[in-house]
Amino acid sequence: MAYDPANIFAKILRGEIPAYKIHEDDHVLAFLDIMPRAAGHALVIPKAPARNLLDVAQGDLSAVMAVAQRIAQAQMKAFAAEGITVTQHNEKAGGQEVFHLHVHVIPRHVGVELRAPLSYKETPEVLAAQAEKLRAALRD
Repeated sequence: MAYDPANIFAKILRGEIPAYKIHEDDHVLAFLDIMPRAAGHALVIPKAPARNLLDVAQGDLSAVMAVAQRIAQAQMKAFAAEGITVTQHNEKAGGQEVFHLHVHVIPRHVGVELRAPLSYKETPEVLAAQAEKLRAALRD
């Protein structure tokens, strides 16, 4: 299947839709999920068009995963996380809903279940504060 440049993440990359950015470089953007499964739930995407793992260039995938690791390390500090869940879905049968490669990086705490997908929309004020906490942890 072909990449659709009208997907929501492509719109975020073009600045057509705002996002709570926590990291940006020449190849990767990381931002908070507005429907988080846990506090600090981040998405890491390549800037290059890539539908998913099946068509992404190896260099872009490497850059995404390196940033995902940095985000996970920052989440451990910023949210006193006890662990991290990393997920990535490919094609509809694999659970993919937005067809631009993205990696979910979710801070976890023992005994705290994840919210159901798409079940809760966080407030802008909370997302802004969480983004700042993560940016600060990335600077440390």
